This record gives sequence, C-alpha cells and structure tokens, in this order.
Amino acid sequence: MGRVTDRGELATLLRAWRERLQPAAVGFPGGQRRTAGLRREEVALLAGLSVDYLVRLEQGRAERPSAQVIASLARTLQVTDAERDQLYLAAGLPAPAPSAVPTLIPGSVQRLIARLPDVAVGVWTAHWTLLAANPAWQSLLGRIGPGVNLIAEQFADRAPAVVWTPEEQEQHERALVSDLRAAVIRYPDDASVRELLADLQGNERFARMWAEGTVVEHRSKRKTFVHPLVGPVTLDCDVLTANGTDLRLVTYTAEPGSEDASRFDLLRTLGAVAATPG
Repeated sequence: MGRVTDRGELATLLRAWRERLQPAAVGFPGGQRRTAGLRREEVALLAGLSVDYLVRLEQGRAERPSAQVIASLARTLQVTDAERDQLYLAAGLPAPAPSAVPTLIPGSVQRLIARLPDVAVGVWTAHWTLLAANPAWQSLLGRIGPGVNLIAEQFADRAPAVVWTPEEQEQHERALVSDLRAAVIRYPDDASVRELLADLQGNERFARMWAEGTVVEHRSKRKTFVHPLVGPVTLDCDVLTANGTDLRLVTYTAEPGSEDASRFDLLRTLGAVAATPG
C-alpha cells in the first residue's frame, strides 16, 4: 500500500468518529456537553495516548502514527471492520489481515442459493471447506456436503468421479494448492488453515506442488461427472466470488436443451424424491 501524503483524511475520520461515539458506550457519564460525542481527553485516556498527540493527529500535524496507535484508536472509537481498514489506509498503513477465515454467508448469497433450483450451487471458504449447498448440488455431489474440505478430498483421491485428462487434473490440483497458499498468507492465525496444511504435507503429490510455489487461477470450464444414477453428465463449472467477502461460489449448469440438461433434470428429480419422507 502506498503512503498518504495528506494527513487531512485521517484527521477528519478521527474527529468524526470521536464525535459520534456516545459517552455511555464507553462508561462515561453523559449529561450536558458542549460538543457531541467524546472529549479528546477521554479518547486519549482510553487509547493510552497523550492529549497533545491526539490533538495533533486530529489537526493533521502529527507524523504518520504507528500501527499500534491506529489499532488502539480503532478499538477506542468502536469502529467497524471496514472503518478500521479505512483508518489504517488513511494513516498510510496496510490494513490488518483478518485473523480467521470468513465463514459468514451474506443474506444475499443465501437467497441466491435458494432461488436457483436449476443450478447446483456450493459456497466455500477461502481454503475450500464447504459451508452450504442447495438441493441441486446435493443431488449431484451428495457426499461433498457442508464441512467437507475439497483440497483434502482431492489429494486423498476421494473427490467426486470426474473425467479428467492428466493435464486437467494437474491444473485443478495446482489451483487448489495455490488457493491454500493464499489462505495461509491472508489468515496466518487461523487454526483450521494451519491444520489442513499440516495434514496435507504428508501427501507426496501435494508436497511437490506446494514446494514448487506455482500460482494457478481457477477458470470456467466443463466437467464430466460420472453419477451412479444417471451416468456421465457434462456441466459448465464457474467459480465466482461473493462481493465484499472471501467466499467462493461454485456453480454447475447444463446447456439448455442438451442431453446433459435432461440428465441433470432427472438427477435433481431423483434427489428430490429421495429426500421426500415416505
């Protein structure tokens, strides 16, 4: 991240967020006050700063503050995660990496899953653990349900039966390894990421790809699944990112009017019948 040369934005944010924070929110008495929100003296006390330094920050006269100072001010001012990141950037500092892999599925994504019955949709974390899936997904890939990690399944040779060429399988596995490395870098304190990496290091195929450090991106492509009920079915696979999150949406769709679309329709119907109580 580049350094900011105009400290006016940092000063503006500090003043605005101090003035909106009500004294009762931090345990101070309210009563009659000449200005809205907290006093500078109160913020300085809570953040462990001198009043003079806080004044200089709010007037844009201080040198670039340290990450520790910004972290303390962010906690004191009770800002949101997005506001915290903006505060760091305004101070010319990189925003801190989140400590854990995001697992919260936004309501908009949940609605998307529910309202696309003809599309198989699965929602995955940054390190490829399935969080949720719709009925079409469950009919197609029933064994890969919530809580299953795709990278672990792939390198243990337990992933769904797909008709791969050796080159396609290699590219797919390298993309998964690349994604796990990105998750390790972004979420170094997440125990689930570290445990997954430790478990996979014993796999010779994974260890080789990890050591090579190749960066590979997922691309839209077609996959042919060998389903036990309807046989081979070829579907288009797309990997999307939910805006404002680090979640991945994997979708499988069939070309309308094709034989694969008929098989996919049958597969979903059979799945719905199997899920209906007798």
